[in-house]
Amino acid sequence: MIMNRDRGNIKWTSLMLPEHLLELRKWTNEDTYTNRPELNEWDFQLIQEELELAFKRKCETLIKTWLNGKIIEYQGKILRIDFFKKAIVLEDSSGIRKIPVVSIINVQSMD
Repeated sequence: MIMNRDRGNIKWTSLMLPEHLLELRKWTNEDTYTNRPELNEWDFQLIQEELELAFKRKCETLIKTWLNGKIIEYQGKILRIDFFKKAIVLEDSSGIRKIPVVSIINVQSMD
């Protein structure tokens, strides 16, 4: 009787070349990539109105941004809208952040 001695992952580690790892990382990044949502004039108007309302009310706000294929969410209070730098200054639990207006894809007031 012959016994099969499987070495598990040990036999595969020698076959993983740096080129293979690089291609696997690229493949993983392609799978997690999200296309930028297409916003029309109505969407931009709605985002602007929601930002202004949240700023005036000083309420908790959820801002979704798109950056390099990923959607990032920020939650906090809008401290100011910087027209010169085209950014929103948001205070959240980790501190003060400046969010570029061009990256914003959605705004929701939480209160």
